[in-house]
Amino acid sequence: MIFSLTTLQMPLADFMFSIRESHVPGRIIVLLLFIGSIYAWTIMISKFSELSRARTATRRFLLAFRKEKEPTSVFVRRQKFPDSPLYEVYEKTCIALAGELETISGNPDELFMADFDRSRNQLSSHQLETLRNIADRLVSDENLLLENRMNILATAVTTAPFLGLLGTVWGVMSAFAGMAVVGTATLSAVAPGIAAALMTTVMGLLVALPSTVGHNLLIGQISQLQVETSNFLKEFMDKIRNSYLQGT
Repeated sequence: MIFSLTTLQMPLADFMFSIRESHVPGRIIVLLLFIGSIYAWTIMISKFSELSRARTATRRFLLAFRKEKEPTSVFVRRQKFPDSPLYEVYEKTCIALAGELETISGNPDELFMADFDRSRNQLSSHQLETLRNIADRLVSDENLLLENRMNILATAVTTAPFLGLLGTVWGVMSAFAGMAVVGTATLSAVAPGIAAALMTTVMGLLVALPSTVGHNLLIGQISQLQVETSNFLKEFMDKIRNSYLQGT
C-alpha cells in the first residue's frame, strides 16, 4: 500500500517540480497544451455521443423505411428520426420530389395521398436526374456535418508533439545558457533545467496520443455512416424511379 501511494505521488511531485523550474515560454507552452487537451477531449466525447445517436437513429429509420413498399411512406406518416443523416437526406429529397411534381402547394403531403393520380403526375428522366443531383448535394452536406470539428482534432494530433518538442528545445537551450553564465557543468546544475524542458514533450505526447486514438476511431465511425448514406441514396432513388418515372 505504501509503495502504491508513493508511486502515485511521485509523478505529480515531479510534474510540480518541473513547473517550478521551467522558464516562462515553457510554462506558456504547457498551458497551451493543457487547454488543447481539454478542447480535444471535449470534441471527442461530444462527437462519440453524436455518432452513437446517429447510428441508433439510422438503424431505426432503415428498419421503418424497408418495411414499406412505397418510398415516401415514412415521410407521409411523419415519422421523425432527426439524429440520422440518412433521414435528413430522405426528408429533404421527398420535399424536392413534391416540388418536381409541382404539387407541393403549401402541403407536400398532397403528393402522397391515397387518391393521388400518379398516372398524371410522374417524373421525366430530366426531373429524375435533377432530383438525384439534389439528393447528392444533400449527402455532401450531411458528410460535412459528420466531419465537423474533426479538422481541429487532427490539428491537435499533429501539432501537440511539435509544440512539446519546441518547449523542450527551448528549455535545453536555456539550461545550457544558464550553465555557461554560472560557469559550472555539474549534473545538479543542469538536471533541473533539462527535466523542466522535457516536461513539455511529455505534455505534448499526453495530448497527441489520446487524440490520435480518438481521431482514428471517430473517422472509422464517420466513414461507416457516410457509406451507409451513399448506399441508402442509391436504394431510395431506385425506388423513386420504379414508382414515379414515366413509362415504368
